[in-house]
Amino acid sequence: MTDRRSFLRRVACLIPGGMLYPMKNGYGMEHRISSQEKNTERDYFRELGISPFINAAAPYSSLGGAQMWPEVIQAMNYASTQRARMKELQDVVGNRIASMVGIDAAMVSAGATSAMTLGTAACMTGKNEDFIRLLPDTKGMRDEVIIQKAHRYSYEHAVRSCGAKIVEVEIENDVKKAVNEKTAMMLFYYGREPEGQIKAEEFVALGRKFNIPTFCDGATTVPPVENIFKLVKNGFDLICFSGGKGLRGPYSAGLLLGCMDLIEAARLNASPNDDTIGRGMKVSKEEILGMMVAVEVSLKHDYKAEWQKKKKWLELIADEATSIPGIKAEIFVPEVAEQHPHLRLQWDESMVELSPSDVVKKLREGSPSIEVSSFFLTGGNFELSPWEMLPGEAEKIGRRLREIFASRMV
Repeated sequence: MTDRRSFLRRVACLIPGGMLYPMKNGYGMEHRISSQEKNTERDYFRELGISPFINAAAPYSSLGGAQMWPEVIQAMNYASTQRARMKELQDVVGNRIASMVGIDAAMVSAGATSAMTLGTAACMTGKNEDFIRLLPDTKGMRDEVIIQKAHRYSYEHAVRSCGAKIVEVEIENDVKKAVNEKTAMMLFYYGREPEGQIKAEEFVALGRKFNIPTFCDGATTVPPVENIFKLVKNGFDLICFSGGKGLRGPYSAGLLLGCMDLIEAARLNASPNDDTIGRGMKVSKEEILGMMVAVEVSLKHDYKAEWQKKKKWLELIADEATSIPGIKAEIFVPEVAEQHPHLRLQWDESMVELSPSDVVKKLREGSPSIEVSSFFLTGGNFELSPWEMLPGEAEKIGRRLREIFASRMV
């Protein structure tokens, strides 16, 4: 008869190196790590030849989003060692997030754009399984989405990907004329709230009057974190936020908040359900848990103290830049989205022979490489944001700008 000890010896012989792997958390085998590997942290980006840069623009997707809260990284590391039934995890995390922000229901999505697609799908299909399998074929469904002309923007592609047709309006009376039996949803882009003639509360009221769900894209409105509560209070049926920007959660995660029926319908249109328009929009267990923790930390964070600190960084940069004759600097706060201090630099190109695009190029190609917002290169000015800057970087940016402007003075 084979005893336990001889059995273990035979098993060990079947494992490379003759070593039994210890169990980790009761779930799987922990990879053997040599003492040298444990003590050496690889610089993967340097190894791959990826150039470092200072982000004086914003946590744009093209620049990798925001730096995650340390607590988010901790939560994601924890989740990576656990198993989860994804429906259960979305259920409990969604309930936790909803309770934190004071709304009926919530889900973690694969970014804000994914939330827009899933929210639109929910308004078009409801919980009808046949409709869910059909999208983007909209046969038999409501497939028109009303939006103000002033709110038209590139991200509405996420809405059109469901097969929806966009219907433009400008004033309240236009909405009354546009609503019909094919209207599925009314879309509001909060980043352009001041530009539209129909304001948020009026927009929601019209949706309720005609029994049409209202969707608000609030993706880039945090900070301040109070904007989450503001949009919830406005009464939109669905609201989306980016997870990897102001909330400092996982880069490819987002939030869809709203009424229970629509969130349930959005979940049915999403992964892990197959034969759905959202099947490819997977969110990992690490991202789901990380997003929950991102909301927790963000709601407790002292944004006012951070605001003051980063304003001082911009003042330092402004002092360096304006030491060159002809350079003007203005610190301002955008009216709606990205409500943290920005720095706008302006100059007379007859005194400093550089266009804003020239300065952007020199900053990017210099040492250190610096990225600024290339979306606002108008009228001889461009903008800097301290949102993603780190301590000590303001001094480097200021010196570099002074050098660039000084080199091209007339």
